Amino acid sequence: MIRRFWQSAMIGLARSPSVRHFMQTSRATSGVRSRYIAIGDAAGAVARAQTLWHDAGIRVSLFYLGEYVDDPALVEENVEAKLDAARMLGAAGLDVHVSVDLTQVGHMLDPGLARRHLDALAAAVGEAASGRPGLHVLMLDMEDRSVVDATIALHDELARRGRPVALTLQANLERTADDLERQVRRGSRVRLVKGAFPEPRSGTFPTRAAIKANFRRLIDQMLASEALEQGFYPIIATHDERLIEHAREHAEANGWPVGAYEFEMLLGVRETVARQLVSEGERVRLYMPFGHDWWPYTARRIGETPANAWLLARSLVG
Repeated sequence: MIRRFWQSAMIGLARSPSVRHFMQTSRATSGVRSRYIAIGDAAGAVARAQTLWHDAGIRVSLFYLGEYVDDPALVEENVEAKLDAARMLGAAGLDVHVSVDLTQVGHMLDPGLARRHLDALAAAVGEAASGRPGLHVLMLDMEDRSVVDATIALHDELARRGRPVALTLQANLERTADDLERQVRRGSRVRLVKGAFPEPRSGTFPTRAAIKANFRRLIDQMLASEALEQGFYPIIATHDERLIEHAREHAEANGWPVGAYEFEMLLGVRETVARQLVSEGERVRLYMPFGHDWWPYTARRIGETPANAWLLARSLVG
């Protein structure tokens, strides 16, 4: 109950224009900002990605910040920033891996506009990759339940047309096992996350323990021998070391070679675990947001657990 209240409160603050303005202009918030965000433009984010790759063998997925956008000018800004990120990643010889929210590329204005933007972004990823080895994809992030069906449908449409796309699914939703089964049969690339949006109780798992138990079941589904035969590519996004170890054991038991799946973590969260996994031969990617509209994303990270309240409080009191 406390966790759900805290998460809902932080989502409310994330979407408040006045709070967003204060948080993004106050010097007092620099600590909370720098923890989770690669400050700067695409060039700065790619430079940081190069450092992570060359120093630690860690890959990245770049995400230009901005969500629930209903301003056409901001939609265009979001798309251009993501196009820049794809081109620069390709020029740097890194994985061309760019994440996108449906609501930041025009879905709230016109679903057809969002479809066209996603197609252009996916085409840019393919062009920038130039046939090099690596996981080159436009990763469709998952937002609240109101856009789940639309996000899956657009992913499937782009995949049918041969675009390099991947899909995010959330362990906190009861429907995800069925959604995942369909993607396994398609041989898709799927990132599994816990889910950072407070949802109505109907159709969701009510507690952290229940979500974690479902996450474990979904890992088993992703790393089944049948999924390997279908050419499915699992991306397990968690910082929970028990879930990570469970996934590694399940992958080994079912014949998954290292490199046929990967782990993903958030920039600024338990990066020592990421580095340790790489040292043990695993493929690891960090989700790296960049840009100036950083408060909504950071608020969701803080809202994932009440224990993060101290981070917010400490940033505001200096």
